[in-house]
Amino acid sequence: MIFGVFLKKNNKILLLGGSGNLGKAIIKSNLFDYLYFPSKKKLNLLDNPEIKKTLVSKKIDLVINCAAVAKVIDCEKNPKMAFKINIVGTENLVSQIKQAEKNLRKKIKLIHLSSDAVYPGKKGNYKENDRLLPYNNYGWTKLLSEMSVKTLKKYLIIRTKFFDKNKIKFKESPVDSYSSRIEIRDLVSKIKYLLDIDFNGIINIGNKRQSDFDAYKKYKKSLKPCKRKKILKNLNVTLPIDCSMNIKLLKRLEAKR
Repeated sequence: MIFGVFLKKNNKILLLGGSGNLGKAIIKSNLFDYLYFPSKKKLNLLDNPEIKKTLVSKKIDLVINCAAVAKVIDCEKNPKMAFKINIVGTENLVSQIKQAEKNLRKKIKLIHLSSDAVYPGKKGNYKENDRLLPYNNYGWTKLLSEMSVKTLKKYLIIRTKFFDKNKIKFKESPVDSYSSRIEIRDLVSKIKYLLDIDFNGIINIGNKRQSDFDAYKKYKKSLKPCKRKKILKNLNVTLPIDCSMNIKLLKRLEAKR
């Protein structure tokens, strides 16, 4: 498979959530041509008329949805806000995409950022078709938003957990909590690849299973190890034992480069 053979060079992409960490990384990467990223003030998931107007007037081919209440603590403290933005907002976006498709007489693909929090977070190595059972409010909002996205004809749901190596502010990290977390710039490049090959469906994007401590220690040498119980006590949120993901599908696709 030749890199970039399926994605048209003139595809017009709408990025929602451009002010967030992932949105900023996508913009700074310069990997995406014809990228339109309006501010939250100009366009947000709760503004139906403006969403449709933008999709039609800009003749959008692809939508990358990074807009969400992404902080776990915020979702726990204010579940109503998380429900409104993450679930209702996604439903609005999907609805307006369907309306815009009628006006433009073409299908619009939605790339939706989901989370490993849709999995139970106990045994790890979760496959895309494994049983889903979120362990916190954030996970539930992501699972329910996925249901809306799957009503479209063309979609890519990305389950992941990412971090920015330049923003590791904490001093300790647990050695007994596992995931497949991925550095944000690596995630962006993989999103670009999946768009290039026009992959449709649900996919796990991450790295091999490793403890939170090992994942971060590579980038922050001064980081100290600790136990999961200590983090739970300080944060007062649910922390998964093992939410690592099976990434064999991703590896098979990348092997075809």
